[in-house]
Amino acid sequence: MTEPAPHLLIVDDDERIRGLLRKFLMRHGFLVSIARDAGHARRVLAGLDFDLIVMDVMMPGESGVELTRALRATHKTPILLLTAKGETPDRIEGLEAGADDYLPKPFEPKELLLRINAILRRMPEPEQEPAQPKVVHLGPVRYDIERAELSRAGKPVRLTATEVQLMRIFAENLRKPVSRAKLVEDLGRAGGQAQERAVDVQITRLRRKIESDPKQPRYLQTVRGEGYMLASD
Repeated sequence: MTEPAPHLLIVDDDERIRGLLRKFLMRHGFLVSIARDAGHARRVLAGLDFDLIVMDVMMPGESGVELTRALRATHKTPILLLTAKGETPDRIEGLEAGADDYLPKPFEPKELLLRINAILRRMPEPEQEPAQPKVVHLGPVRYDIERAELSRAGKPVRLTATEVQLMRIFAENLRKPVSRAKLVEDLGRAGGQAQERAVDVQITRLRRKIESDPKQPRYLQTVRGEGYMLASD
């Protein structure tokens, strides 16, 4: 499957420069959005996520450095600053504000492209949530999460509606203890000790369908002081 093109935000008060940069970067495979000033950029950022922000420093009102400093409190998006000021103190100010790179104007578009690609290469890959299993293996017992079906040695085992709910909860929290109070809540029951004892009864019945020896459960375990946990193979 093809990876989506990186999405860039260009922030510059000069309409001509915004247009030129947008056309150039789109020709090189980027998705590009534009903002005319810091206020406009804030509104765009409130609704969209970007892979990188290319921002002019000298803008009316809030400068690019000021916006960079403010964004760093809430955003990790890399920022490349563009400025007519090329002096060392100005570059340091931008970098101290949280910019990832700094390119003085005028610049060659190819250099901008190289800087953008270099920053994107340095960015860590986004962490992905571990894929949830579709089938939970419990010795000779298998539970199909999507179909809500339990089977033992290939033969279907009938589950009650409450047992289906319990298996869904445990499968979503595989190898993590779930408290009795949480089970009562997720089952949509009123709270209280009576309902928690009712859950204990349901667990006992469910163990008879899962465990080879329900009195010594291997898979649907009791975790002392924490509740119940489903531990798959």
